[in-house]
Amino acid sequence: MNLQAMLVDPQRFVTLYGSVPPRATASPEKIERAADLLAERVRNLPIDGLVVYDVQEETGRTSEPRPFPYQPTIDPRIYSRMLQDRTGLQAITYKSVGELGEAGWVEWLHAAHHDYQIGQFILVGSSIPVPPPDTLFVDRAMQLAQEHVTTAMLGGVVIAERHTPEYNESQRLVLKAARGSRFFVSQVVYDPAPTLQLLSDYVQACREHSQTPRRIVLTFSPCGRPGTMTFLKWLGVAVNPDAEREIFASAAPFSTSIEICSNYLRTIFEQVDESIPLGVNIESVSTHPDEMAASAELVHALRAVADEYRKEQVVSSS
Repeated sequence: MNLQAMLVDPQRFVTLYGSVPPRATASPEKIERAADLLAERVRNLPIDGLVVYDVQEETGRTSEPRPFPYQPTIDPRIYSRMLQDRTGLQAITYKSVGELGEAGWVEWLHAAHHDYQIGQFILVGSSIPVPPPDTLFVDRAMQLAQEHVTTAMLGGVVIAERHTPEYNESQRLVLKAARGSRFFVSQVVYDPAPTLQLLSDYVQACREHSQTPRRIVLTFSPCGRPGTMTFLKWLGVAVNPDAEREIFASAAPFSTSIEICSNYLRTIFEQVDESIPLGVNIESVSTHPDEMAASAELVHALRAVADEYRKEQVVSSS
């Protein structure tokens, strides 16, 4: 079964592994080495596919200074193809469409799909609160994609933290699905409460619009360094204060963060409506060896939680 089929199969739980492309300044040898190392890391992991991010500077998103300097990366479609060739797994490729323009976006997508053999994309809009008038918005980019590259599967981002009365994220998910989004991937979860509220409201919104819920892939990431936690907060991730204190009071912070992530996924499984097909994406965006190793451990931990829950479902329905 290919990744597109997995993503739309409501009976299947999907596990993904996300990474950032190498820096644009890296030599070809270093880029090749990075792809080789990641392929080796995921070789024996129980995953169904990969996620490759399109990193943006995001200076206009917040007035807070960026914790780490912005480092442009190579084109995500290049890295996606390298990883697909090395692992035999298909990649979901993020693309920020805001600055491309309509013709540039169609050209990029056509090459990504036909030349780089990438089948799944997540479209990301501008991070600036009030973008320039000539900005290409995600809704228009999705329309163009459906007109010009009809066999590409399109997805979107879901951010529980922006689900407010002023910006109803659940209604936005319904609208995005109606316009072509087949699945959604969240930002990192370090507090289940916003996610649970959003998922509950999303189920209700789907019922109101007679729409089948799309797959929601929840992103988790190990965290064992204060700097990493600061960066997650800068990105807008809601972090449960108790979890943060527990992680950094621990003698083994990575193990503690993995346990917390596992408990959060278990809590979501226990409370979410079963009509929403879920998945997980384990994010590995650090260059620190211990954080990369912890991401592999987190894959196994979250899959164990998912398998346990699915077994319980089978028993309860029999």
